[in-house]
Amino acid sequence: MIDQRTHGWEGWDAYASFYDWENARTFGRRDIPFWRRVIRRERGAVLELGCGTGRLLLPLSDRAGTTVGIDRSTAMLERAGARAKRLPRRYRPGLILGDVRELPFVSASLGVVLAPYGLLQSLLTARDLARALREAARVLRPGGLLGIDLVPDLPVWAEYGRRVQLEGSRRGGGQVTLVESVRQDRRRGLTMFDEEFVERRAGRTSRRNFTLTFRTQPLARTLAQVERAGFEVEATCGDYSGGPWTEGSDAWLILARRTRTGSQ
Repeated sequence: MIDQRTHGWEGWDAYASFYDWENARTFGRRDIPFWRRVIRRERGAVLELGCGTGRLLLPLSDRAGTTVGIDRSTAMLERAGARAKRLPRRYRPGLILGDVRELPFVSASLGVVLAPYGLLQSLLTARDLARALREAARVLRPGGLLGIDLVPDLPVWAEYGRRVQLEGSRRGGGQVTLVESVRQDRRRGLTMFDEEFVERRAGRTSRRNFTLTFRTQPLARTLAQVERAGFEVEATCGDYSGGPWTEGSDAWLILARRTRTGSQ
């Protein structure tokens, strides 16, 4: 049973120390060339919603005049900040601790807002998603670009309990095992991942347990919400090469322009 009080931001602080380890073995960097091509055509500052450890934000920071990331997780931002210090100073992005539903930016001040790799699926109610979309519209200049990446297959994952999903070494030594369970609330469109990371280092074993919850709805419903927030949908793509979207696409990518009558 999924806790009705779950908000979607729980678990990410605990996940921070394992996020890059897991993603290097699963999703990796496959979306980076796509977003680089997208922002190359745009002007104005670029904001990434839910920037996490900087997996996408840092590779994009040399392709735009100003890049900024916002995230609710202090632990994630600490890792992004440490990684950013390895970049030349002129390429270091701004990092802000904050809520994507209430952006700390002046209206019409940005050129691009990105919500990559399922970020908006961490908002577990239609109301929260609408708030985030309205805020994106508010901070974008007229004609500014909103880019969204949704993970389509979450609702069809089979439920299972305590399955070893990943094992491998960790930089600096030690071995990590991910033991995972999946639960579904199909009525509400929620998928819950119960994660246990077991780390063995120098004869000692530590365990980190947390839960991540995501909400997925049909693409048509999301497109309608994007338009109601003050955007005109420019393209929907089904892969990171920019190919057309179909029901069986591996990715749901949305590019939309803020209209002149968008949120103020």
